[in-house]
Amino acid sequence: MADFVMQQVVVQHPADEQGILMLKYFAPLPQTSQVSKFQWFLCSALGSLLLIISGCSQSPQLVIEHQYQSENRNDRIRFIVLHYTAGNWQQSLHVLTEPGDRPVSAHYLIPQSNDATYPANTPLKVYQLVAEHQRAWHAGDSRWEDRSGLNDHSIGIELVNTSWCEQLPNQLKDRGPLCVVNDFDPAQLQLLLALLKDILTRNPDITPTRVLGHSDIVPIRKQDPGSRFPWQWLASHGIGAWYDVAVMQRYWQQLPQLPDIATIQRALKLYGYGIEVSGEHDEQSRAYLLAFQRHFVPEQLTGEPDLKTVAVLWALLEKYFQTALQRDPSLHLSAPAADAITTG
Repeated sequence: MADFVMQQVVVQHPADEQGILMLKYFAPLPQTSQVSKFQWFLCSALGSLLLIISGCSQSPQLVIEHQYQSENRNDRIRFIVLHYTAGNWQQSLHVLTEPGDRPVSAHYLIPQSNDATYPANTPLKVYQLVAEHQRAWHAGDSRWEDRSGLNDHSIGIELVNTSWCEQLPNQLKDRGPLCVVNDFDPAQLQLLLALLKDILTRNPDITPTRVLGHSDIVPIRKQDPGSRFPWQWLASHGIGAWYDVAVMQRYWQQLPQLPDIATIQRALKLYGYGIEVSGEHDEQSRAYLLAFQRHFVPEQLTGEPDLKTVAVLWALLEKYFQTALQRDPSLHLSAPAADAITTG
């Protein structure tokens, strides 16, 4: 029987310059003087390498099967959030694309006509700044429905518009912000309409009540896109929510009294607002009512629960959340059927 001796071989994998494989194996000693030690060593090392290569070739190939698909899922994108930039084209582009102390971004930026900082002789276009599958930094500390941090769940669209709101000191110690609001450019709005239709076609989870303004989801700190944004016009083109005037009128004419503030807070929460039901007409309650009014009652920006605001809120609930409204007795108001209304 031939004698055996343990030998050691160091092998470097060609695909990994740092991957060193050290082999220990038993190889037969040469039996005749005609076989040199070098030949014996070379043959032994070659045999070990062949064993390694053979083992690698037998590894199973990864196959991913798509035959079975779960119905228990939804899309990442559930909301659209609209903003104004509070600056001209150049200022807006810089803020949304360059690093800064508080970096922000959006998926899309739409310029407006007659902006001297926009490139001359360039038609208005929709500019995509962040891919839709990526997370843009536009929503901040936000809430809607059961979701918070809406950057994770939304597409953000910035409209170049020089409207602004700021808390400024004044001699009367007025704590409200000073706001300057401007109309939106019709050409810009047409681009927005085309973009929204495209997004909604690809994202069926974005229902009408999930097309939102920044102030809807961050009402205490944000006011954009402001009271001049044409939500009703957008809804007339099938995008976003709006109430039926006849239903609103029915509530406005027939309510015997305003509901208490806790009931109004519950109604806002059912619609989607991230309000806390405190039962107090506190700072957050005023902020949420003001955000609701900017969106649906822009002619009455008071932050107070007046009759028109309540009538619009319940008309929206009846239109978009009728089942949930019927199931919650605390939200039932005395609004008779439409044929009971008299206009005399």
